[in-house]
Amino acid sequence: MAEPILEVRDITKLFGSVIALSKVSTKVYRGEVTCLLGDNGAGKSTLIKILSGVFQPTEGTCHFNGEIVTLRSPREARAMGIATVYQELSLLPLMPIWRNFFLGAEPEKGSALLRRFDIEFAKRTVREELRKMGIEIRDPDQPVGSMSGGERQSIAISRAVYFGAKVLILDEPTAALGVKQAGMVLRYVAQAKARDLGVIFISHNPQHAYTVGDRFFILKHGKVLGSWTKKELSLEDMIRNMSGVDELEALSRELEQIAAGRQERNNGMENES
Repeated sequence: MAEPILEVRDITKLFGSVIALSKVSTKVYRGEVTCLLGDNGAGKSTLIKILSGVFQPTEGTCHFNGEIVTLRSPREARAMGIATVYQELSLLPLMPIWRNFFLGAEPEKGSALLRRFDIEFAKRTVREELRKMGIEIRDPDQPVGSMSGGERQSIAISRAVYFGAKVLILDEPTAALGVKQAGMVLRYVAQAKARDLGVIFISHNPQHAYTVGDRFFILKHGKVLGSWTKKELSLEDMIRNMSGVDELEALSRELEQIAAGRQERNNGMENES
């Protein structure tokens, strides 16, 4: 097995007396999709913010290419090669595709006082990079706001790859999308994997995760519930672990016992009368 490109070891995060994460460890490999799963409040967002430099862990270490690193800000994480694409995309709807793609990192041409935005290069590059993801855009001048949710995700993913991402973190990229658009995004995830990136795919949807995932990592109440490869975990077992089916079955049995006890009491009262 190759060395992981990104690894966290025994990560704990405290917010005052609240334990958001407790002794969390996981690994991310190049050319693989690691799916981070769990219900609301499981600790997924906290872990992602640690990996993207928003939070620093209270305890534990992060390793990138085998070396311990301290990510003090999202800028440091991006410079290292860890890019995060959030569900709420940082795209400006009224701007064209090429402006959004290079927003904050505009290519220039000319020298000294004559330096200016190289629009031709920007438009050409956008077409080429989106084509690598399997997307043919109609017009690079098209406003981003006129595109579908899946197409917007493709721009954000392509931009991250173009600017040197080695690890791509996708925060619920299919959450607000319909079936067709979600399928489009899953193809982009597969494309990123094929380009040898380590992909972290956060999702509530077990079907989406199992379709693209190579490894599955489930959090529950800030702790690791389990970590599996695809060979070790069936879709049915994943759903069971994510949804807490065992807990629901135990609750169902408890409710049945309560109902049975109530019926017995009612029968006893009827017999006495």
